[in-house]
Amino acid sequence: MPEQLKQNLSKLKQDSGISCLARISHGLEKESLRVNSEGHIAMTPHPAGLGSALTHSCITTDFSEALMEFITPVYQNPAESLAFLGDIHAYTYSQLEPNELLWTSSMPCIVSRDEDIPLAQYGSSNIGKLKTLYRRGLGYRYGRTMQTISGIHYNFSLPEEFWELYHKLANSGDNLQEFRTRQYFGLIRNFRRYSWLLLYLYGASPALCKSFVRHNQNHGLESYDQYSLYSPYATSLRMGDLGYTSKAQSELYISYNSLHEYADGLLKAIKTPYPPYSRFVTPDGQPAQINDSVLQIENEFYSTIRPKRITKTGQRPVHALRQEGVEYIEVRCLDLNPFLAVGIDEPQMQFLNCFLLFCLLRASPASDRLQYQEIEANLQAVVKRGRDPKLLLQRHGKSASLSDWANEIMLEVMDIAVLLDDIHHSSSHANATRNELAKVGNPALTPSAKVLQRMDELKVPYFRFAMEQSLGNSDYFRNRPLDASGMEGFRKMSAVSNLERESIEASDTMDFESYVAALNAS
Repeated sequence: MPEQLKQNLSKLKQDSGISCLARISHGLEKESLRVNSEGHIAMTPHPAGLGSALTHSCITTDFSEALMEFITPVYQNPAESLAFLGDIHAYTYSQLEPNELLWTSSMPCIVSRDEDIPLAQYGSSNIGKLKTLYRRGLGYRYGRTMQTISGIHYNFSLPEEFWELYHKLANSGDNLQEFRTRQYFGLIRNFRRYSWLLLYLYGASPALCKSFVRHNQNHGLESYDQYSLYSPYATSLRMGDLGYTSKAQSELYISYNSLHEYADGLLKAIKTPYPPYSRFVTPDGQPAQINDSVLQIENEFYSTIRPKRITKTGQRPVHALRQEGVEYIEVRCLDLNPFLAVGIDEPQMQFLNCFLLFCLLRASPASDRLQYQEIEANLQAVVKRGRDPKLLLQRHGKSASLSDWANEIMLEVMDIAVLLDDIHHSSSHANATRNELAKVGNPALTPSAKVLQRMDELKVPYFRFAMEQSLGNSDYFRNRPLDASGMEGFRKMSAVSNLERESIEASDTMDFESYVAALNAS
């Protein structure tokens, strides 16, 4: 075990305050495409019974009017968050058209013309129109098709008592806020170094429908059949170069060595014009994007993990981070598991908590551009060839086998799992870690392998596999109605969200052009 991890664990185990780790907090954000009975993207508006996508606390949309996003409250018990996520699904199904369902896989259903994918609509307020304008810009920059990809985001934070304890044990000269932010950035750097392991363990998108790629696109995939493309050893094509790729982003370097460097890098990208983007125009003469900079706003920078803080109305996320520090982190590299009702389960969440603590407690030196490139190369190697027994990754400029390196990481994560089990008086974290360790020794146990195995067994293309899983989920949730209290609770949330949207629309005092100009000047 590395010395710093060993020392940190030893100190923590000896302090009675370590029981606070029983209160690790998390939240889930799950995306799912709304599709019709033929497997095409639904063209209907966001269901009225789901309230306002602008202001609803749990049910909204992402890029498209058909791309649902479900958000749980913050919980400390994974079972509670999964139960709530299941309730969101059940309520949503009660409001969908009878011929519509939610797509269970990360890679989308049948995709027709790019321009036929409907942008999400958020009402007539300035903030609502801004959200749609941002999405229009994404469509011009990257194409709308790639925006139909879905995933699960895992929001993670440690209790205040832990930070007070860890601050004391570290004998840090920083104030508590500075210390927490510095440590979260250390976690982020380590996460980026080792997140290829999560793609291997949880990637579930080794194949896709041929309709997803353009005819002239150099995708590097093989034909599985006349309808599907795949890569035999792929894990998560969702995280590959089929997604947010452009010359502008490929040349973008954002440092995670400190909050100062991270914020400066994002702001520079938001303020730096990118001439090719200035050529975008809409057929009706309306604005095509928020601005023609490398990034329109912070969220356009795609990364596997983000430092986060809840913002005030009208506040830029990067300014909130600078002023108040990191509040939680958002893991963004998780595929939907099409074999699970809500795309994720409790053992996965328990392992993620262990893995993230491992990233926090291990030494996390600063990284440079060379390591930045090494990290990206490792991720793409695992995306395309993660289950290849011959795959070698780069580790400090030297070749390392994926399995050897993964086994080494898992042994260290197991020490974290044992600590958490001691606190919880259970064996669930260690059991979850053992299950993931088994995948390292046997790639056939990974979700990506199981997807291809199921396609082979059924002798069906990717689309038909995903459609059957989606139909099964639809039956499950339609036959699992909420009780009267649960239905009433969601109806109230929808009604309140509509009132909040109307209030925002009524309170606008600035024309939209001036509103966008003010944002760009901030």
